[in-house]
Amino acid sequence: MGNRAALKAAMPAMLLHEGWWDGWYRDVDCDGSLLDERRVRTHCEFPDTGEWHYLQHNWLSWADGREAVYEFGGRLEENRLIWGTDRFRGYGWQTLEETLMLKLDRLDVPGAYYIETINIAPDGKSRARTWQWFKDGVPWKRTLCDEARIEAPQ
Repeated sequence: MGNRAALKAAMPAMLLHEGWWDGWYRDVDCDGSLLDERRVRTHCEFPDTGEWHYLQHNWLSWADGREAVYEFGGRLEENRLIWGTDRFRGYGWQTLEETLMLKLDRLDVPGAYYIETINIAPDGKSRARTWQWFKDGVPWKRTLCDEARIEAPQ
């Protein structure tokens, strides 16, 4: 069984996110005040062979000219995607309602982790992601990710 078939069997909603997305990440504190915002372009792919079942590429840019590029892969183990990078480690799973959930420990922010919820719109043209951040066990901030599909897979 190839990587795509294995992922489809375990987390079929994950494959709905394949392609290119454009949007914004906005961090807010617990009072709802804006802490940071950045434009993001994301490419999600699902190679059928190789080490990774899932690959994500992010290009971020801020109004002040800063830019960042991140690429990382996830490997399917049983019914979870497992991630491990220099910035975070953790896992993702799918709920019965086709919501994707992630629990990621942030290695670049000591004592921090977040729980991410990902929902794609029924028409597949937009998605919303919310990261609930905790630092030293206390809610700290939220990242609101609003994205529109700009190119579907071929």
